Amino acid sequence: MDEISLYWKNATADAVSDKHGVTDKDLKDLAPRIKQIHQQMTADRKAGKLRFRDLPYDDEMIGAINKQVEHFRDRCEVLIVLGIGGSALGNIALQSALNPYTYNLMSDRTRTGPQLFVLDNVDPDQIKAVVDLVTPRLKKTIVNVISKSGETAETASQFMLFRDLLAQKLGKKYQENILGTTDPKGGTFREICKAEGYRTLEVPEGVGGRFSVLSAVGLFSAAMCGIDMEAIMAGAAAMDKRLKDADVMKNPAALIAAIHYALDRKGKHITVMMPYSTSLYYLGDWFRQLWAESLGKKDGLTKKNVFAGQTPIKALGTTDQHSQVQLYREGPNDKIITFLEVERFNQKLAIPAGVKGQPSLDYLSNSNFQTLINSEKLGTEFALLESQRPTLTINFPRITPETVGQFIYLYEAAVSYMGGLYEINTYDQPAVQLGKDATYALMGKEGFADLAKRIEAVRKRDKKYLV
Repeated sequence: MDEISLYWKNATADAVSDKHGVTDKDLKDLAPRIKQIHQQMTADRKAGKLRFRDLPYDDEMIGAINKQVEHFRDRCEVLIVLGIGGSALGNIALQSALNPYTYNLMSDRTRTGPQLFVLDNVDPDQIKAVVDLVTPRLKKTIVNVISKSGETAETASQFMLFRDLLAQKLGKKYQENILGTTDPKGGTFREICKAEGYRTLEVPEGVGGRFSVLSAVGLFSAAMCGIDMEAIMAGAAAMDKRLKDADVMKNPAALIAAIHYALDRKGKHITVMMPYSTSLYYLGDWFRQLWAESLGKKDGLTKKNVFAGQTPIKALGTTDQHSQVQLYREGPNDKIITFLEVERFNQKLAIPAGVKGQPSLDYLSNSNFQTLINSEKLGTEFALLESQRPTLTINFPRITPETVGQFIYLYEAAVSYMGGLYEINTYDQPAVQLGKDATYALMGKEGFADLAKRIEAVRKRDKKYLV
């Protein structure tokens, strides 16, 4: 199995100075804390508190997913996933990483599964465009509704729309085209699934949305679209074995956390993930939620007003060499940048001989795009190094289900170590609720009238501030 690797020399003080890089002393000082965090995480895992860490070994879950895939595959030409946040970003990341860029445009004969649309917003124009596209094929459209509670406004409203559309077109058998992925025991959507007879998969207990990609939440759509989910899980399990050591220098997840934490204390309050691969670009979206929602906390476990967290940003190499790197080199030195590098692409794709009479293009002649994109990555890495900007590189020997599984598991563990260093609750998201409640109030949900009155002051636009 190919193994991804972490290269961290260019985040060290030797590379970018003591002021901007991590020193040997920084890591030595953090080593006892990392060991303590590792031991606590091990104990929590044994107690069933870190359920996401054991997903790669859940054969029963994989069997349940395969059962539903077998049931739906032959009669599914279009798969629509309804979800928000972690219920959507993982699906998109796996699809974009492991299926061709033009997957949805391929013919039914050459595609490895149904067309896939992940509706992760309530933008009416986006939703209506998908509705118009799939309506002629509604009989062979399967809708996977992912909602633990069933009450989140975005997914609930989408579900109500597609349920109505399916019922109008298919009559009493509409429920055969809906798969619910929800809480195993209770909640509004579990009750709906039971009452209306939908087939279901489970959101594992104790697994938050941003940690759920390696569950039925992310794996059903992957498997439906021909991606080897068992290989993804094998990659995750292989990474798990690499994270057994409590020594920060031997554990890549702990080392990622230690470097980020040490540099955050040196003013690197922004972390940029920059894949040099279009296929890996949406792993950046998945990472942003994982890092932001896990680490952005006002209060710590024992202290108030700690205001922890780094701001995660995604960029794309080479595109953002021409839109963001100017800022990264000459703007505030407040960032750590992580490159995702692919050693061997599926295609090298030759660059033909140059244009006659234009010697300035000869340097490209008879080369290939793989060499070019990796040269661009190395060039950007060098340029940032010259400006004393710390960088890390995650190297993918190839983009495969195994290496993508390794990456996901690596960063899920890294954010746990990072939360331990911040001394916060990595797994809650208290600041999200007020926005949800405000939406309930504005939409007239019972019990939120007082909040709706408070919001009126914000709804009113003071003309003095309109230009």
